[in-house]
Amino acid sequence: MSKYYLNYLDELESEAIYILREVWAQFENPVILFSGGKDSILVTHLAKKAFYPSKIPFSLMHVDTGHNFPETIQFRDDLVKEFGVQLLVGSVQEAIDEGRVAEERGKNATRNVLQITTLLDAIEKNKVDCAIGGGRRDEEKARAKERFFSHRDDFGQWDPKNQRPELWNILNGKHFEGEHFRAFPISNWTEMDVWNYILRENIEVPSLYLAHDRDVVWRSDSWIPVSDHLKLEEGEKIENKKVRFRTLGDITITGGLESEADTLEKIVAEVAAMKQTERGNRTDDKRSESAMEDRKRQGYF
Repeated sequence: MSKYYLNYLDELESEAIYILREVWAQFENPVILFSGGKDSILVTHLAKKAFYPSKIPFSLMHVDTGHNFPETIQFRDDLVKEFGVQLLVGSVQEAIDEGRVAEERGKNATRNVLQITTLLDAIEKNKVDCAIGGGRRDEEKARAKERFFSHRDDFGQWDPKNQRPELWNILNGKHFEGEHFRAFPISNWTEMDVWNYILRENIEVPSLYLAHDRDVVWRSDSWIPVSDHLKLEEGEKIENKKVRFRTLGDITITGGLESEADTLEKIVAEVAAMKQTERGNRTDDKRSESAMEDRKRQGYF
């Protein structure tokens, strides 16, 4: 890794730490949205650096779909214990049981859309005025429109016409009661930056990101992991492949790719050669051109 790139990572780190400190200064009850994926792990690591030697001042909020990778949940619980932070959980299954949302049916059914109601309920219940996310502008085109501080109305929705200008390093978190903000401290990072920083800092990530043998099914141009929630269609067969996952989400729609990258160094090399976005293996994003944009407007992230 070149000296220039190391300096560049330092600049990204400094920017993210500045934003995290601004969040703590401007809001009463901010939380980190924690999925157990690399981006939310990175944000949590940066928060630890930002407030060291004190503990992380933010709670972690996880929206539990009930269809998570078991490895992700175990990693989440271990990290919460290690960092000594409070964990807030919103349950999609509870929302279904209470009639707040309706379960999808069909081959590619997902609980991703159901997370919207669960997340907004958790934000309201816990009186959260800023939810810190790990969104990046290179991740998906709907995310490229975000500012560092993203205003949400009292319905939790995003309106592109109601966003605050961000001149130089001035961030405006003022809002009326019932409204809240989303903050994106790693908005200027790329997937390559994230992995180079994880490698440099030796940050632990779930084993799912590393290539390993797993039973999978070929569906929607991806290797979908076999689980209790997967219903095989006619003609589909279970195969054992060495795969890894570039992004972690609902286990029913998160596709893996065949890979030999079983170390951080190999992941960095593999990502450098990638031509497809990391969300290209998510079947929920393939439903329509505006799938992510529609969920975003409703308060998905």
